[in-house]
Amino acid sequence: MRETQNNCFVGLDIGTSTVRCVIGMMDPGSDGKISIIGHGSALNNGMRKGIVVHVDDVAGAIVQAITEAERISGQQIHRATVNVNGSHVIGFNSKGVIAISAANREITQEDRMRVEEAATVVSIPANREIIQFFAKNYSLDGQQNIKDPVGMRGVRLEVDAHIVTAATPNLRNLTHALEKAEIEATNYTVSSLASVEAVLTRQQKEAGTLVLDIGAGTTNFIVIEDGEVQHVAVIPVGGTNLTNDLAIGLKTDLDVAEKVKIEHATLKRDSSKTTVTVKTRNQALPFIYSDICMITEARIEELFELVDKELHKIKKSRKLPGGVVIIGGTANLPGIAEFAREQLQLPARVGHLQNISGLVDTVEGPAYCSVVGLMMLDMLLLPTVLLPQNSISPVNFGLADKLLKRFKKS
Repeated sequence: MRETQNNCFVGLDIGTSTVRCVIGMMDPGSDGKISIIGHGSALNNGMRKGIVVHVDDVAGAIVQAITEAERISGQQIHRATVNVNGSHVIGFNSKGVIAISAANREITQEDRMRVEEAATVVSIPANREIIQFFAKNYSLDGQQNIKDPVGMRGVRLEVDAHIVTAATPNLRNLTHALEKAEIEATNYTVSSLASVEAVLTRQQKEAGTLVLDIGAGTTNFIVIEDGEVQHVAVIPVGGTNLTNDLAIGLKTDLDVAEKVKIEHATLKRDSSKTTVTVKTRNQALPFIYSDICMITEARIEELFELVDKELHKIKKSRKLPGGVVIIGGTANLPGIAEFAREQLQLPARVGHLQNISGLVDTVEGPAYCSVVGLMMLDMLLLPTVLLPQNSISPVNFGLADKLLKRFKKS
């Protein structure tokens, strides 16, 4: 008999090609680490570039992934923290200003919430809504770069913020798919923020780091500096675009092109190879190795050009000491870190999970970084009174405590 979900935390990554679910709980015997106790995945045919286009197909994939995770963990799952994906997710900067009217002019928690609320009073289209708010820094009477103004004294409080919005129709379709799967979204969050919690150290968050989550249909982009979110974007290019390019360039079927990508696509050429063979439908199909490499390099180079354009927008091109951390399924492409280093002129590496125990070997690949991060946020965004004793404080991760509860979708 399975236990009902109580002291466990669930991340649900609804990706363009795959739905992944990870269940974790606090491990008191591992110095505050989160222990993975269940995981599941299922192919998803109901999305295009991170957007739901077939609700029933997405719901079916969610059910399949969660059922597998339930079987492994012995828990019954009814809620999860869910990612919002797609190019409709847009981040922009905003500013809020308030006057402090208290007699002693001391900044309170309520004042901080008021100035953050003021920053959200912006003109956005009727078909969009705010899903997350990040306070980058505060200013008090001209003193800038204050991390937390509570307890300080002054008369004019300002906040520089980054606000993330999403298209309302896409959010509704995602919610509808979850309802059909009988899963409640306790929080919606951008995939890239979850990835940050899973793979970055405190030093990387402070120094300035770009996290690239390269999935099948999209690339989630987030820049963290001084422990704060500086920029969020979703680029509508991913591993599926490489599959399509290989199918066209090699004049072969999509399923064959996918096998070519998985087995032979590389950014690290082997000069000794001339041809490669892919076995499918009881056939052995030969392909010219240099053609595969040329197509792969062209597509990934184009992706990094789009990434560099986003960095130029915020004047961070070639200016991030923490470099680039690459995760997602496409991060398995051989040589991608070296290629990113050359194209972006920044240090680069493939991301790995931090502070995780339990069934780590089953979720240690870069494709699972986002869903593990969602599971972490599922814990960190709970009210403090619901967290187990001696659990990790959100301040240890540096970002989750910045999320305003009024944007939760619970």
